Amino acid sequence: MLRVEKIIFGYNKLIILRGLSFTLKQGDHLSIIGESGSGKSTLLKLIYGEFDLNQGHIFWKNKEILGPKHNLVIGYDFIKYVSQEFDLMPFTSVEENIGTFLSNFFPEEKKERIAELLDVVELTEFAKKKVKTLSGGQKQRVALARAIAKQPEIMLLDEPFSNIDNFKKQSLRRKLFKHLKEKGISCIVATHDKDDVLGYADSMLVLDNSKIIAIDSPENLYKNPKNALIASFFDEFNSLDSEFFYAHQIKVVPKSDLKATVKKNYFKGKNYLIEADLNGQSIFFEHPNHLVENTEVNIILNNNL
Repeated sequence: MLRVEKIIFGYNKLIILRGLSFTLKQGDHLSIIGESGSGKSTLLKLIYGEFDLNQGHIFWKNKEILGPKHNLVIGYDFIKYVSQEFDLMPFTSVEENIGTFLSNFFPEEKKERIAELLDVVELTEFAKKKVKTLSGGQKQRVALARAIAKQPEIMLLDEPFSNIDNFKKQSLRRKLFKHLKEKGISCIVATHDKDDVLGYADSMLVLDNSKIIAIDSPENLYKNPKNALIASFFDEFNSLDSEFFYAHQIKVVPKSDLKATVKKNYFKGKNYLIEADLNGQSIFFEHPNHLVENTEVNIILNNNL
């Protein structure tokens, strides 16, 4: 289990994280969200041991995670950290990079493991390619495969799919998180993408103003957003009468006491996002069809949808 106990960290007099405490069970997946500059990446680096805490403690099982003041070499064998900067060997092949830390005493096992990981990150056809010839997204996938090669106990991923094309992102996300779950590898993901969270994370931690403002399952936070920050992470939303309504929770109906004037249509593929005026306030709702601008429609609000 990971235990983060009342940690405080800052640069000079600027406090980045204040009084954070939480736990993570072996094999569980935690997503960390927050606005840019909220401390997501900093928290991952503290858990990795890259920085020294001002106050508090971090433990993995019974071992305390300590920073550079206490360790000649940063990091621990049981933790792997993948940042948005890839520390790869550009003049060697993809398969050589992935197998860097695997033992040569068992060549067949090493070969099988590399093949397994190439499949996980969908780079089998690029196995013999030199890393320097790859795109940024492909390099990110090599970094992910190399990090999980020796099956660490805990993985720290900082925006792990940020450089990856949408064509590959969905299937890669499924394969990677499935692999980590099957191997019992704990996972902490700092992300701004709801698709990294929904369907994968066991819990979700929200950072704001240096503190944890919420920690719960993604489903509970989605269904009961405590504030605009949480609601906006998941979807287009409206704040009406001190309640939050996602765009899909506002419906056009034949009759209603609420009347809104259509201002603009945004085609979203499966439907339209409609911008409308409701008593002087801009609202957004989803509708299957294009609506004529400057016409009035009847709507209902239902945050149970």
